[in-house]
Amino acid sequence: MVKNLMSDFIKMKRKMIWFLIFLGPFGVVALEAVNYGLRYDYLTKIYEADLWGGLIGQASFLAIPALMLGLTIISSMIAGIEHQTNAWKQLLALPISRLRAFTGKFMITAILLFLSSTLLFVGIIILGIGLKFGTDMPILSLLKMAYFTYFAAMPFMAFQLWLSVTIKNQAIPLTIGILSTIVTLGYFDFPDWFPWNWLYLNESWNSPLYSALAGLGLGLIIYLLGTIDFGRKDVQ
Repeated sequence: MVKNLMSDFIKMKRKMIWFLIFLGPFGVVALEAVNYGLRYDYLTKIYEADLWGGLIGQASFLAIPALMLGLTIISSMIAGIEHQTNAWKQLLALPISRLRAFTGKFMITAILLFLSSTLLFVGIIILGIGLKFGTDMPILSLLKMAYFTYFAAMPFMAFQLWLSVTIKNQAIPLTIGILSTIVTLGYFDFPDWFPWNWLYLNESWNSPLYSALAGLGLGLIIYLLGTIDFGRKDVQ
């Protein structure tokens, strides 16, 4: 498995995947920097009682669609490396099971998105300090924004990877992922059990931890279904 992961990282060496990992969090932080740069007095007055909380809330609304688009594109690019070179048969001819092959792609995607979430976490801290909000930042709230949302997005990551691996025409999973991102923007109308609502760490459950755990649970189920389907299909 380790050799398989290292092989995947080598394949990504000259791809745009690493650029996208940095682009997502950088874009969110940059947009927030512009937002506060243009409306500093207005925003600091609104969030005067909790400057860090205001920044985190503002950043979350940008980070969620960025995460959804990111996981869609990254899943497609990771699977596309094998599709473009017709390398699935060569990969599966190696002494490695289909379960491990699919799990390797899943782990690579999860690692990359975790790295992107970490960059967002660090970027928001730097931005807040730069905006003179002080160094007494709410670390727990920052961790929830970066990582609870990441865990809540696991079902979408597993589903997009499943589609990207099993469908050679990447226009199909990309279209589905983009539509899913658009659906995310209408989260206010969704019931609590709707997975898109979990991305916003639904407060009606009294704890954002429930959204993260629900995402992890459903993500695991979809991952398992994906491995079963991948094991039965003749991937080209």
